Amino acid sequence: MDLSIFGYYQMEEIRLGLVKNLDVAVYASPEFSNYQMEEIRLGLEKNLDVSVYAKPEYTHDQMAEIRRGLEENLNVSIYAKPKYTRYQMAEIRRGLERNIDITIYVKSGYDEYQMKEIRRGLEENLDVSAYAKPKYTRDQMAEIRQGLERNLDVSVYAKPEFNSDQMRKMRKELEKSSSPKKLEI
Repeated sequence: MDLSIFGYYQMEEIRLGLVKNLDVAVYASPEFSNYQMEEIRLGLEKNLDVSVYAKPEYTHDQMAEIRRGLEENLNVSIYAKPKYTRYQMAEIRRGLERNIDITIYVKSGYDEYQMKEIRRGLEENLDVSAYAKPKYTRDQMAEIRQGLERNLDVSVYAKPEFNSDQMRKMRKELEKSSSPKKLEI
């Protein structure tokens, strides 16, 4: 093997793997950055099936999310796809860790922030169908979720034509009108 094709930090990852008697052939390739090599090495150290993510099309951050899922014995095939950002992968992984039905938000139409709002609602056993729609921004979703958490009639403001500030004002008004009034004696 011609070692001149590797940079200093790539060589360091190869050395660390050799010291730990790992099969460095899995990642000793110039197509992997030293950060990607590190993620593969960390997986090998934990006896994980690194073949799932030892692919140059994944960034090192994506590799880390897949590795974390493998460490938790999660079905990473759901999110081990280069189309997902590391943050989207993290939201899907968190949902899997909490045993919630992630199929609602594992759609390519949601960014990681929207996924987070949907996941938070699912964790609270809310009917997220009121806001699990790509047409809502994350801030709009948050306002609708908060209304659902407070048992408000969100249909009043859960409309894409209202921006999140408008929704917040309407939610606060609904909170005022639905809270019991204090009696002064």
